[in-house]
Amino acid sequence: MGKGRLLFLLALCAPLPGWCADLLVSNQAADSVWRLSAQDGRKRGEYRTGDSPHEIAVSPDGRTAVVSNYGSEVAGSSLSVLDLQRGRPTRTIDLGTHGAPHGLHFLDADRVAVTTEGSASLLLVDVDEGRITRAIDIGDGIGHMLAVSADRRIGYVSKLGRGTISRIDLVAGKVLLERPAGKGAEGIALRPDGLELWVANRDEGTVTVHDPDTLAVRRRMSSRGFPLRVAFTPDGRHACVVNARSAELQIFDARTRLALTRVKLTREDMDIRDTALGRGALPIGITIDPVKPRAYVALSGGDRVAVVDTQKWKVVDYWVTGREPGAVVLFP
Repeated sequence: MGKGRLLFLLALCAPLPGWCADLLVSNQAADSVWRLSAQDGRKRGEYRTGDSPHEIAVSPDGRTAVVSNYGSEVAGSSLSVLDLQRGRPTRTIDLGTHGAPHGLHFLDADRVAVTTEGSASLLLVDVDEGRITRAIDIGDGIGHMLAVSADRRIGYVSKLGRGTISRIDLVAGKVLLERPAGKGAEGIALRPDGLELWVANRDEGTVTVHDPDTLAVRRRMSSRGFPLRVAFTPDGRHACVVNARSAELQIFDARTRLALTRVKLTREDMDIRDTALGRGALPIGITIDPVKPRAYVALSGGDRVAVVDTQKWKVVDYWVTGREPGAVVLFP
């Protein structure tokens, strides 16, 4: 099959008692997304995408995934739409002049919000119709990652170049606030209760905690090692920060904001390769299981997903991926 088509049909998840889930992993240097069983890491499917797929969002019903084709030597300007249920060929949504799409989030069953660095915009896209319904100008500063409030009315965008975060009214289509976070602000996540916004500031090695309404900084913590992403355990007790250069997962108590431990994500015999960020294991994406005590971290230079026990805080397995995995998303 040619590019933009499903390479092979996907097996259905076998009926098992309790939670049954799969992982989607974007392979940035292979222009593909792999589907892995969350039970044992077995590869269950593969989709072709556009150039250098970065972030992945899955629809609320688990039937569709959207992938941002960021581009490599030339900025990308498209989204790939993956059919997760029926194995239909991949669709492409052309974003026109809106280049370098990155952060993604579903707003409802058939709409996504996506940041586009090339046009300094936050786009609202109708996935079913394959068209942009609104382009919100968010200003310069490289708007990169995106978090969305539980009611899907407010978006938060981190800006790498300016070291700021923006609060955006997704209904009115306008920026409400922009406030400092830290140099290289990138990873961004709302605590599950919605009362705090956490930002990983990669260039200064910090994590900042913000009021989600005013964006005022409540706390600044050290997280040395190039922090790229932050994710919360479902119960909201722990914040997990991915440090790319040190190849570690730093764990914070989300209430006291105290650092608890660091989890080494590599092993000595791991084959390490070059990536877009240099040579190293360079973990990027993280997703946390809502039922099992597991976190999954994509090691872009190791072509692996590290499986982390979130009770003992240690790596318990490594699963093979395609070349240079970036995003990893868990879905039922």
